[in-house]
Amino acid sequence: MSSADGQWETTMNTPMGQQKATITLATDGDTLTGTMAGDQGTLELKDGAVDGDSVSWKADITNPMPITLEFSATVDGDSLSGDVKLGSFGNASFTGTRIG
Repeated sequence: MSSADGQWETTMNTPMGQQKATITLATDGDTLTGTMAGDQGTLELKDGAVDGDSVSWKADITNPMPITLEFSATVDGDSLSGDVKLGSFGNASFTGTRIG
């Protein structure tokens, strides 16, 4: 089991304000899978990878417009922090706290 496994309450600091989501991560070797639940409904994560305490994944959103979010983060105990590429809208920081 990786340090990334579990449920995370996350906040993205986007140009449109803070966006909250509950992200569930599961690792298998260097592969990461999971879901992201928030205002968008529940999305399947794709292209997930894990390397030690570093994790990355993508999620496709459709609202307010179709964008692929690209997450890159580091797990430190019960904290998760990193950044997310917002398609053509630049980058946003995000943080998370383990809730399960």
